[in-house]
Formats: sequence, C-alpha cells, structure tokens
Amino acid sequence: HNNQKRHSGDPYFSHPVAVAEILADLKLDQNSIAAALMHDIIEDTEIEYNEVKDKFGKEIADLVEGVTKLGKIKSIPNSERFAENFKKFTITMSKDIRVLLIKLADRYHNMKTIDHIPQIDKRIAKATESIEIYAPLAGRIGLNKIKDELYDMSFNIIDPQSRQQIKDNLDQINKANKDLVQKIINKLSKILKDNNINCEIFGRTKTPYSIWKKIKTKNIEFYNLHDIMAFRIITQNITECYKVLGVINSNFNMIPGTFKDYVSTPKDNGYKSIHLATI
Repeated sequence: HNNQKRHSGDPYFSHPVAVAEILADLKLDQNSIAAALMHDIIEDTEIEYNEVKDKFGKEIADLVEGVTKLGKIKSIPNSERFAENFKKFTITMSKDIRVLLIKLADRYHNMKTIDHIPQIDKRIAKATESIEIYAPLAGRIGLNKIKDELYDMSFNIIDPQSRQQIKDNLDQINKANKDLVQKIINKLSKILKDNNINCEIFGRTKTPYSIWKKIKTKNIEFYNLHDIMAFRIITQNITECYKVLGVINSNFNMIPGTFKDYVSTPKDNGYKSIHLATI
C-alpha cells in the first residue's frame, strides 16, 4: 500500500492494521490476522493471488481472495427481499466463516471513519448497505456488539435528527428513572426466586435504531412504545422456560399480539426463545 492514503490523509495501511486489531480482539487465529493485514492488496494493488499464495500459503491467499470477492458484490437499495437473499447467499458462498469475519471487521472500521468521505451520497450509500446487509449479517453470526454499532453509525448518517431525538428522549427517561433497568432486573429476580426458579437475567435499553424501526413500522410516537427496554431470562431447561412465562403473565399484563413462541417453533437458524411484551 506504500504511498496510498485514506480519505483522512492517514497512510492506507492504518486501515488493515485496524481490521487486524478487531479480529485479534475476537480471538481469531494467526492466519486470519495475516489475511486481515492483506485483505485489500489483491483489489487495490498490483499484488495477485499467486504471489500471496507463494509467500504466505494457500489458506491465507484464499482468505484474502474471498474477502476480495465479497467486496465486489453490491446490494440493491430498498429491496428487503434481495437483502435477505444476499445474507443467505453470503453465508452459503463463503467456504470459510473467517472470510465473513474479516469483511465485517473491514466494514466496521470503514463505518467508524466514514466521516472523512467528502461525498454525502457515498456516505449514505455505505450506511444503507450496512443496515441492509452487514449489520444483520453480524447479528446472524453472533457479533451483536458490531451489529448494534453498525446500525447506530449508519442511522446517524441516514437520519441524524431522528437518532438524536430518540437519544434525547431516552436520556430524559433515564434521568427521571435512574437505574430503571437494574431496578426491573431486581424485581424480576425476586419474583422468580420466590417461585423457586433458578435463572440469569440481563436487561438493556434498546438502541435508537431499533426504536426508530418500531416507530416507523407501527406508525406511532416514541412515548406510545411499550418496549423501549428489553430483558432476557435464561433458564436451566425448556420446562423452566415455560414456568417463567407463567410467572411473568401472573405478575404483569401481557400486551396482546406480542407473544411469540420460538421454543416450540424455532427460527431457521435454530434460535429458541419465548418473546412477549408486558406493562
């Protein structure tokens, strides 16, 4: 990459180094790290596949080539069906999940530095592609932190005013109800302990992007949403899962139409859980 520069003016090599650091944090193997350091050389330099193969071996060369091929596939904006098919196609076509991880780390760092791209239309195009493809793909393979940050960074580019308004509303709620998530976790813990249920409980405030999606989908105002906070209860077995459902329904009012049983009918990717919203 020698004399190549980023839009920021930084040496181009700072980007593959950052991608490699992301993968190191994910505890990937040394060949993945090596491929991350070279993930753009086939596409952006005069180096070819065979030279990488000769110097670093077929495994690393295949990873670099795989990332290059993924980078050449573009999404069709505003086509949810195509985006869903693309996600499935990406997983199917990739012979090695590490190719996807490198590509996701590449997109993640590019989104973190996207403000340096001068053309707003290019920033919006990248953000739209990240929302349609890369964030859902990260979620599908369990990289939830990267998924949430890709959504948030993209949302900030596509509709910064809506994002800020939602953040302001959340700040007001948190200010008026300090430590509300933890208070609810404590309440749930006591209720379930009183019913002799051994479980783990996690809670969080939903992200501005997920809240915005619900506002748009349901065509309602922010303060008419019932589920700006989410809680996950992990049980020891399926029987206890349904027991928790009964206890929750006995202590809270379930909102009609929000119950989904993915235990008896798992999702295509094997996901099993019971969903409901209460007040």
